[in-house]
Order: sequence, then structure tokens, then C-alpha cells
Amino acid sequence: MEKTLGDKEHWARVAAEWVTWAREPDHDAFWAYRDALKEYLGTGSGDALDVGCGEGRVSRVLTSCGYTVTAVDPVAELLAAAEQERSAQDYVVASAGELPFEDGRFALVVSYNMLMDVADVPAAVKEMKRVLREDGTLFVSVVHPLADLELVKDQVTYFDRRRFETKVEDRGLTMKFAGWAQPLEAYAAALESAGLAITSVKEPAADIRDGRQHLEHWARFPLFLWLKARPLP
Repeated sequence: MEKTLGDKEHWARVAAEWVTWAREPDHDAFWAYRDALKEYLGTGSGDALDVGCGEGRVSRVLTSCGYTVTAVDPVAELLAAAEQERSAQDYVVASAGELPFEDGRFALVVSYNMLMDVADVPAAVKEMKRVLREDGTLFVSVVHPLADLELVKDQVTYFDRRRFETKVEDRGLTMKFAGWAQPLEAYAAALESAGLAITSVKEPAADIRDGRQHLEHWARFPLFLWLKARPLP
């Protein structure tokens, strides 16, 4: 049996697959949520940190919203792909649990679909809170815990934290996903223990116009869960 890879090792192995998958127009679900994401984040002019930036698509959204963006990822190949597209203004190879920035550096810290890819979620959230300004905002996107449950069906209960690995073949492209699924309560507890209070919750619906009919299911059920949180006084 093949040994289970760690989170960084997995994404390093599939980096080229992910760049192709993520950048194929209207292929990945992100395309059906991009406009809603821009609206939810809003315009800004301060320093923003994109943690686990991958190939840079969220950094590009943040840049288009007016932020000065620092893109961070532990996988050098993905960070290079982000830089090739001029996704941000600065690029740093680092993990979420060890961010090489001073306390209170950023007005906005973004964690888009990356907390599912770290073994120690509370440690990552604590570190993101450390580099956040006292009046700043942490934005978190995760695959909705109910959508996660579809991956495992009857193998576990909703309340378990579990490792998942799945291979998706869709319209000529293949992507191997792996990470962690856990209930909403676990994410909320990580925020609370870091000294953050949730100020907004959104369950966006997919925009299935313009060639995205393959995502019709997610126009009726939540695929993502978005949270905004601020440091407690």
C-alpha cells in the first residue's frame, strides 16, 4: 500500500496537475464563486496576506480589489506559478503555521480552502491571527462540512475529523485531492481559541451561467462555507 503523503508533500506532487486544473476556464468550481468572492471581500487598499495561495487565483482577486498582496505557500512550485501570473506584489515560501512576518502586519488575512490541507488547524489559525492587525479581518473559506460528508458517505459520522484522498476525472482533466475534513464546530473552536470572533457567515450558491451547468448541484446545496472573523478586544 502506498504511504500516505503529508499535506505539503501531496501538493508538491500534484502542483502541475493543480495549475492546469485551476486555470482551465470554468472547470474548477472557483469560477462559479469568483464574483461572489470579490463582492464579499470588498475593495480595500491595505496590506493583505493570501495564506496557501496555490497558483495565485485568490491573490489575483485581492489585487483586483485594490489590496497590496503578499502571497504565501509552502510549495515552491505553486508559488512560482503564482508569480509567473503576477498574482501579487510579494511572494514568500512559508507554511501557515510559521509565517515569517511581524505581529499585526496585515489588514486582511485570507485563508481560501487551505485549512483543509493542514494537520494542525488551531496552530495555523493562531499564527494567522498573530500577523493580523487589531482592527483587521480574517477571511476563511472551507469546503462546507456537509459537502465534505459526501466524500465518505457511511464510513464515519459528521462529527469525526478524518483524512480524505480522492481522485477526480472530469472533462479530460485529472486531479488528486487530499486533506482533512472536520465539522463546523472544530473550525469555530480554532477561531475562538486564537482570540477571534466570527462576525459574518456566508454559504454562497454557485453561479451556473455561461457554461457552468456541470455545477448545477451546487446552486441548490452549499459547496463552500465563508467566514469573517476579527480579533477580540
